[in-house]
Amino acid sequence: MKKADLKVYRDQLIALRARLRGDVNTMADAALKKSRSEANGDLSSMPIHMADIGSDNFEQEFTLSLMENDESTLDRIEVALERLEDGTYGQCEECGVRIPKARLNAIPYATLCIKCASEAERG
Repeated sequence: MKKADLKVYRDQLIALRARLRGDVNTMADAALKKSRSEANGDLSSMPIHMADIGSDNFEQEFTLSLMENDESTLDRIEVALERLEDGTYGQCEECGVRIPKARLNAIPYATLCIKCASEAERG
């Protein structure tokens, strides 16, 4: 792969990493609020309905799940950046063929070609 192409992919990966880190930090702040009143700015000490507590718990679990997905993507981005440094970026980890640019443009942290990724998904 050409140096100019590698620079473009490196820049894409770094930008994506920065955006995801910001998203994770924002979600962490939202999910880990200490109480419902703190999250909403409520100054009332009135008891909360049980359904509201359930909704709050669901929202927190959902946000934590999104954070976990983003953390997984961040790990893949780090691996892709390491592969850029060691000269193996753009090669399939399974079969060693070159990953098409169209795939890398869509998923710059891809480590498998389309054929190997399809096989991995199937089982």
